[in-house]
Amino acid sequence: MSKPTPKPTPDSAFDHERAIEQRHVDAVYAELAHAAQSAQSIARESAARYTSDRESWLREEDGTALFERDAFAFQAAKRLATLDAEHEGLVFGRLDFADREIRYVGRIGVRTGDYEPLVIDWRARAAEPFYRATPADPMDVVRRRVLQCRNDIVVGIEDDLIDSDKVWPELVVVGEGALMAALSRARGHKMRDIVATIQAEQDEAIRAPWQGFTVIAGGPGTGKTVVGLHRAAYLLYSNRARFENGGVLVVGPSPVFMDYIGRVLPSLGEDSVTLRSLGQVPSDVLPFTASRLDRAPAAVIKGSLRMAPLLRRLVETPVEELPAGGLRVTVKGEVLSVGLGRLAAIRHQVMANRTYHQARPIAERQVIDELWRRSPRDLAVADEDQFTDLVQELPAFEAFLSAWWPPLEPPDVLRRLGDPALVRSLARGELTDGEADILAESYDFLDFSVADMALLDELAALLGQPPKREEPDLFLEGALDLAEVVTIADRLSTTRHSDEGETVHSTYAHILVDEAQDVTPMQWRMLRRRGPQASWTIVGDPAQSSWPDPAETERSLADLIGAAPQRQFRLSTNYRSPAEVFDLAADVITRTFPQADLPTAVRRTGIDPRLLVAPAAGFPAAAVAAVADLLAEVDGTVGLIVPERWWAAAEAAAAGADLDQARLVVTDPITVKGLEYDAVVVLDPDQIVAESSGRERTLYVCLTRPTKILVTLDPDRPGAWRPDAAPADSQNLPPRGVKTDAART
Repeated sequence: MSKPTPKPTPDSAFDHERAIEQRHVDAVYAELAHAAQSAQSIARESAARYTSDRESWLREEDGTALFERDAFAFQAAKRLATLDAEHEGLVFGRLDFADREIRYVGRIGVRTGDYEPLVIDWRARAAEPFYRATPADPMDVVRRRVLQCRNDIVVGIEDDLIDSDKVWPELVVVGEGALMAALSRARGHKMRDIVATIQAEQDEAIRAPWQGFTVIAGGPGTGKTVVGLHRAAYLLYSNRARFENGGVLVVGPSPVFMDYIGRVLPSLGEDSVTLRSLGQVPSDVLPFTASRLDRAPAAVIKGSLRMAPLLRRLVETPVEELPAGGLRVTVKGEVLSVGLGRLAAIRHQVMANRTYHQARPIAERQVIDELWRRSPRDLAVADEDQFTDLVQELPAFEAFLSAWWPPLEPPDVLRRLGDPALVRSLARGELTDGEADILAESYDFLDFSVADMALLDELAALLGQPPKREEPDLFLEGALDLAEVVTIADRLSTTRHSDEGETVHSTYAHILVDEAQDVTPMQWRMLRRRGPQASWTIVGDPAQSSWPDPAETERSLADLIGAAPQRQFRLSTNYRSPAEVFDLAADVITRTFPQADLPTAVRRTGIDPRLLVAPAAGFPAAAVAAVADLLAEVDGTVGLIVPERWWAAAEAAAAGADLDQARLVVTDPITVKGLEYDAVVVLDPDQIVAESSGRERTLYVCLTRPTKILVTLDPDRPGAWRPDAAPADSQNLPPRGVKTDAART
């Protein structure tokens, strides 16, 4: 008996299938509209339950009703936020099983009034076959369908036939596969989620247990970032109470990157996640953030663990130089003193296991005890308590304390490193004199750098909170005439208090670190303070690291993980880079980093990388010409990656040219980490290698950003970066507008 053959899909068959799916999508949106009206009604009702004009008293018996009112209001607001979230393609999948069961998969779960499922949340166990079913293990799935929707309109259908042995005669199979269709779409300025096209190895990492450490590794284009973000959404769905109450922190390399990924989690129905770039992480203890990057030599010094003992010595070193004789006071006519050596010993001892501000009163007590021990037996005081009172009232002692142990803020302390002589004295055994001078020179600035933020956070931990000033009570004039809603929070204090002098960092139940290969050892210390009891997801690729000492990073990670459970996942398929582009990038990285984890590029475009040469004198104009050509060839974005040497000239040339500026992004080799464009121009690859601490690894990142076309541009002659396998016919092509003779080698 022959097997039934799936029906072909002429336009009429496609229209028929699209109409079927449109009816279901319409039913889903109708149910959502009904749910939104219900939530709005509950919100209005709860808001009217209890208000106060501040002239009435809350009776104890009203407490239960007040709590219920707040709970209803919170749940209604939460549901409305979920329903109002941006859900492009809310219903994106359908599964047809061998027993003719149909399941629709979407961004959020939707049921009818009779609790029949219209859509299954993509994170639910019942949705797993959508991502894991394969011809080798069909999981009873016959057909997997991906719906492409624009708002609430079905515009496309792509089917995968999973089990051809169980096809029934009327089954229709449409399209050539959803994944390749998604990969071929033009790129914009925001990352898309991949919830409709998650592959099996990605799904395994997404649904891994939450406990301990989950490490997701893979080369460029393997989807590490979106897998990590989908994992965050999955953890919130499967362990809502733990992770929503405890908080989820997502950390990335730059504000540009965080903006790029910013819409992924909301599109998956999650808006309770905190997103921070590395320069924004300490915003819980500092009143500012940072995005400026140091030059490579200074950034490497600031990121090294050698800075930790240096900063402790910095805090232990008084801000003001004390008199050569140390402390001298007169008590009842007797001159008493404590020398500089003893004062330094006291300072070091009391700060051994306390913050700077916690240690101050203890240090003051020990100095007074030292003076008491040195006072003559016949001093005319009744006892040590009277002696203490006398000393504390002396202007000389107050002036000494103000100079020796003033209240300090982290920025003021870190700026002291601008003194080369002080840095050299503090850096004994840690930095060479040359490194000390580089560090001091880096503080000739107006704002702090990203690398400085980890040092400031370290100082915040060493200093603790300064003593609080007494603030006068403030009352609003005419407050008795104001009416406002009284919440249960007004009755119960939820403020977290800390011991005097302790630094309070925001902590989270789960921390996701993306581009982890670039996190410096000092930044790992900063992150660790936010998750002492957290579970972690760590995403990265050592071959793309801009940090020059992988061994130091591995030690930092080993200290962080300790004996906690850990699991590792490797993503093996490069979906972003065309094979023509990735072959070139792989040749570049394996020459200097042979252990690079190279994924398999699954797409070919038929377009080889264009390795161009232009005269250095007209280099910015040549870059603009290359960009103009690419903007005419692709529909999406074009990235121009520029090293510092050419930055000012290239940025000015691009800004002044007649280009589609909305689709052009001018960026640097560090900020481009994690981003992607339809086409890319990499300017002066040799200079990128020379300027970066990651050298060829940084260039590898730049070469793997395009999804379609790669162009490189060398000044005057082919660069030393080019592998021997570079296509011979592409080495000497001049960009448009550059004279051929000047471009020849």
